[in-house]
Formats: sequence, structure tokens, C-alpha cells
Amino acid sequence: MAMTEKLVEATAEDLFCRGCQDRASSELGVEPPETARDRVNRRWNEILQETRVAQTGVQILFGFLLSVAFTPLFRELATFDRVVYVVTVVLGASATGSLIAPVSIHRFLSGQRMKDEVVEAASRLMICGMVLLALTIAFTLLLILRLVVPGVLAEALVGGVMLWFGFCWYALPVRLRRRAARRDESPDV
Repeated sequence: MAMTEKLVEATAEDLFCRGCQDRASSELGVEPPETARDRVNRRWNEILQETRVAQTGVQILFGFLLSVAFTPLFRELATFDRVVYVVTVVLGASATGSLIAPVSIHRFLSGQRMKDEVVEAASRLMICGMVLLALTIAFTLLLILRLVVPGVLAEALVGGVMLWFGFCWYALPVRLRRRAARRDESPDV
């Protein structure tokens, strides 16, 4: 039976009942159209969920970094390692600021009918925060590995981990986005 015939068979009651319409659409493999308001609300909810994950990670890492300065071993660090530590703490604080900023923006602009702008700004801040978080992790690894691993092996390991981050966090999403764009542009056969 063709999809259009299945839709015709749907009763009027099914069409007026949102739950029934969603169920009928999903059974037929047809997505109901998303309104602009639905889309911005969905994007905002996705950003909130992503922010919760990223905030937790950066706050735990930042707390760890702050405690390092109060350990006995910290006094024995070479000048270069102290510079790495300071850069790491500043990057961690910056990442924390970027990843928490969407909450503040939302709170200040709530009710102003600016959700599109809030979502766009929050998205950019999340991307910036993720870059800063990746750099914080890189410098944290460098600081730790320089104490544990001899020679340039520490830098090589950090470089390898950052390549992995680059692949997982940036290259893979870009690749998937391009694949989806090609799929959407191809004519239906």
C-alpha cells in the first residue's frame, strides 16, 4: 500500500490528535514538519544537555588544577612547568566561563523574545568553551606527563591525544555534516 493511501486511511480524529498524528507519522516513516519555534526550542534543549556534560567535566578538572598549587610537589616544579601550570589554570577558568555563559545569557534575556539570538550565542560559546577545554586538557596532560615520562615522549603523547580530540570533537562531526549535506543534495531515485 502506498504511503499516500495509508495517510488517506487515517481518520479525522487521528489527524487532530497530536499524539496520534506523531504515532501515524512515525509508523509511516514520515517526520512531521518542525516549526521555527519547535526548532529553536529543540536546539536550546540540546545546548542545555551538552552544557551540563561539559560544565561538569571542566569544573572537576578546574578544581583539580586549583588544588595542585597546594601540594608539596608544586614547590619543586621548574619554571617552565610553573608557566605551563599558570597557562593551564587560565585556560581552565576561561573554559569554565565560556561553558557556563549560556546559562547567564539565558537568565538575563529570558522573556525578551530573543531565543534565536540566545541559542546562536550559546552555540558559539559552547564551541569556544570546547576548544578551551581541549587546550586545558592538553596542558594538564603536559604538566602531568612531564613529571612522569622522560624526554620528549610527554610532548609526543600530548600531541597524540590532541590529534584524537581533534578527530573526535571536530573532524568527525564535520565529516558527518558533509556526508549528510551530500545525501540531502543527491536526487531521489
